[in-house]
Amino acid sequence: MRIEVVRAWPRRFEALWLDLPEGATVANALAAAGWQDDADTVAWAVFGVRVTAETVLVQGDRLELLRPLVADPKDARRRRAETKTKTRP
Repeated sequence: MRIEVVRAWPRRFEALWLDLPEGATVANALAAAGWQDDADTVAWAVFGVRVTAETVLVQGDRLELLRPLVADPKDARRRRAETKTKTRP
């Protein structure tokens, strides 16, 4: 089966297509990609849904390596809203 493995940073990303045997897990895919020891990864997702290392992948899955948030989304929205209210006449 063929799957895509993706990891991203603020201004760039890496993506690999892997051919794995049926029944391969997230851990198998990470090992095949050579990304099993990525220190920045805090979790994994398949098409945005969190998974574990034991999750079995299927044909066409996109495995995403998740990194910690740089900013809290609520705080970021709050700051943008404050900026808009200060600039309005």
